[in-house]
Amino acid sequence: MIGPAPGLPAPINPPALGPHPGFSHGVASAPGRLVFVAGQIGADEAGKVVAGGFAAQFDRALERVLAVVLEAGGRPEHLVRLTIYVKDRGEYASAREAVGAAWRARLGRHYPAVALLEVADLLEPGARVEMEGTAVVPETT
Repeated sequence: MIGPAPGLPAPINPPALGPHPGFSHGVASAPGRLVFVAGQIGADEAGKVVAGGFAAQFDRALERVLAVVLEAGGRPEHLVRLTIYVKDRGEYASAREAVGAAWRARLGRHYPAVALLEVADLLEPGARVEMEGTAVVPETT
């Protein structure tokens, strides 16, 4: 499948790679500026980890990633790559329904290339998830 619209990054999902629920196997960038988003945790404006558990932290971390993209002049659909670091893969799996709802609220049915990694720990005490990403913001945006 190539392209939702001219000028936007296009998902690449070869049939030979099988189903791809919630991510794209690859993304072809459109012409534009690359925006690299540093790791974002589920923290409030003061840098304190938000209450509410894994799903609340996931939602807030995703919101923070998108805030950088928006500040750079982009839109959520310009996000082409997202790496998600979790402390507990089982915790992620248990929160999948809430995580999916947060994803749809912020990204709709846009699925960049995504990697999910379980890590021993994150720098900020209490953080359960951290995300970093790359966006391609078209020059015309």
